[in-house]
Amino acid sequence: MEPVNAAIVYYSATGTVHALAQAAAEGAEKAGAQVRLRRIAESAPQQAIDANPAWGRHLRDSAGIAEAGLDDLAWADVVLFGTPTRFGNVAAQLKTFIDGTGPLWAQGGLAGKVYSAFTASNTAHGGQESTLLALGNVFYHWGGIIVPPGYTDPVQFRSGNPYGTSHVAGDGPPGDIALQAARHQALRAVETAASLKAGAGRRGTCAPDAS
Repeated sequence: MEPVNAAIVYYSATGTVHALAQAAAEGAEKAGAQVRLRRIAESAPQQAIDANPAWGRHLRDSAGIAEAGLDDLAWADVVLFGTPTRFGNVAAQLKTFIDGTGPLWAQGGLAGKVYSAFTASNTAHGGQESTLLALGNVFYHWGGIIVPPGYTDPVQFRSGNPYGTSHVAGDGPPGDIALQAARHQALRAVETAASLKAGAGRRGTCAPDAS
């Protein structure tokens, strides 16, 4: 069977979600996937970026990572989206990208894929779960197969979020627990996609009914 294609598509302002995305890419690779790590283009006003030194620094540091495109979604068997929370919802930059997927959606190019999501907020309970659930609404419309981490690994009982990996950025950069959770989430999503792909392959090789 061909390997699973996994796209890790994320928006990060100051680097927190970027760190989670890198860990997710590691987990997907560990599961045997071909991985594309893709960042969402920055669209915030320069004045806002300049007001936060960490924002501008991360923008410069991540300039070498390719920007996400619709071709990455079309290529992927499994997509993990990462975003900081914005008032309990998806960051505008990622939402703009999602709103531009209409042509691919209309062709059925987003259906049947495995989707999962991860996030970060500045404070505890700062909209993490509602942000992940909001992304779930998108996946429903796409006809996607949502694969959350649940409590399927011991690290989940330590991270505490069954909807998807999350981190409180106000506590500092993601530590071992959050990074392990991101790796596990991606690994589980890829393994699920691999099972679905294998099942589809078996159905495709079945002999026709001779009755």
